Amino acid sequence: MSVLIRGGEIVTAEQRFRGDVYCAEGVIQGIGVGLEAPAGVEVVDAGGMLVMPGGIDPHTHMELPFMGTVASEDFFTGTSAAAAGGTTMIIDFVIPNPGTSLIEAWRTWRGWAEKAAADYSFHVAVTWWSEQVREEMGILTREHGVNSFKHFMAYKGAIMVDDGVLLQSFARALELGALCTVHAENGEAVFYLQQRLLGMGITGPEGHALSRPPAVEGEAAQRVMAIARVLGAPVYIVHVSTREAAAAIAEARAGGHRVYGEVLAQHLVIDESVYRNPDWGVAAAHVMSPPFRPKQHQEALWAGLVSGQLQTTATDHCCFCAPQKAMGRNDFTRIPNGTGGIEDRMSVLWHAGVKSGRLTAQEFVRISSTNAAQIFNVYPRKGTIAVGSDADIVVWDPAGTRRISAKTHHQNVDFNVFEGMEVQGLAQATVSRGNVVWRDGDLRTVRGAGRYVERPCFAPAFAAIALANAAERPMAVEREGAPEVNLAR
Repeated sequence: MSVLIRGGEIVTAEQRFRGDVYCAEGVIQGIGVGLEAPAGVEVVDAGGMLVMPGGIDPHTHMELPFMGTVASEDFFTGTSAAAAGGTTMIIDFVIPNPGTSLIEAWRTWRGWAEKAAADYSFHVAVTWWSEQVREEMGILTREHGVNSFKHFMAYKGAIMVDDGVLLQSFARALELGALCTVHAENGEAVFYLQQRLLGMGITGPEGHALSRPPAVEGEAAQRVMAIARVLGAPVYIVHVSTREAAAAIAEARAGGHRVYGEVLAQHLVIDESVYRNPDWGVAAAHVMSPPFRPKQHQEALWAGLVSGQLQTTATDHCCFCAPQKAMGRNDFTRIPNGTGGIEDRMSVLWHAGVKSGRLTAQEFVRISSTNAAQIFNVYPRKGTIAVGSDADIVVWDPAGTRRISAKTHHQNVDFNVFEGMEVQGLAQATVSRGNVVWRDGDLRTVRGAGRYVERPCFAPAFAAIALANAAERPMAVEREGAPEVNLAR
């Protein structure tokens, strides 16, 4: 299909200007003023609208087996809901069980994702260490287009890894030119606090936040950045939710360490008071890790995004319906962790960020799309509007309004954490691979239309230099200006 987006204002992370965009064969073929519409082309009138790169959500969990159940959102429903909100690509997570093959897990997730309606890629989690894991990391990077590996410092007794695994995996990733991503929470501290709270008779959802205070995230973020600095390796901290972690990232970056921080849209606008809701089901629906924080942490997150010390926004989209959440009715540690948000991320960011005056439209594009494309090495194929780039575009109505509700959303979950929120700014039309998949409230996604996006690694030559310097200077954790893998800022 061919599409001509006519009369809008094109906004990228670098510039904004008026023009038309012509898309055919899945890519942007032309940009200019007064472009002629070829026969049979679908014309989208973007008068009064902004034309921006489709959103990239770098942190989702579709149909994830987790905590004794499986996330309710699958790759088709999840990517369809994403399209309704202006997001055209996700990076999901392959999470092998400890002791099992990373390659086999990647194949399993690829099979599940065949139904995706929009483009997708994968981070692969390292949940244990052996020579097999080391070898399979190389195969994934060379043969399957994986350039990022995930590590959980939380979930003791399940997928949590210790510092020894972090060191081995970070060193291997550095050799390969891959980026390590980390869920930074001190799992030992969380487990201790969980048991202590249960022993005190605290079994409700409020116990979830109490067992994961800001300090456990701040400590883990500082520790993993120290480990990465010993090796001279870059690191990406997922779902930063506290001012302690945000401050640690800013300090590390000021010292020359290449650290990236991701923020969830949910953490920017929702606070910990939700866990005190007298309705157990409502409180439990908000159980996610890290949990929602006191309001003062939100300002630190916004400051990080505005200043560029935090680079990306995501959702950690991992949906569980009420009967699944009820598995933990008598024990908060058994409530499946996760909330939705993939359909609403862009509108929430626009409303709370751009409409409020915190962000410019170009900064919005950067944190919702471009930075993720650059950090995970799919730019300029994704994350911009340029001739030759994939035709993943959102026609954005900056004045359009809607009320978010589980009754009207397209996400396959019976609750919405943004329930009742009035937002200004919405996707009027979404183009995925040159096809209009959302227009004026009409969802047109096609099962299986999405494609797997391979992401090449960065130059591994930096690894030898970094490791050599670390060997010569055992106290590298204290120095500034460690050698860096050539990743986009």
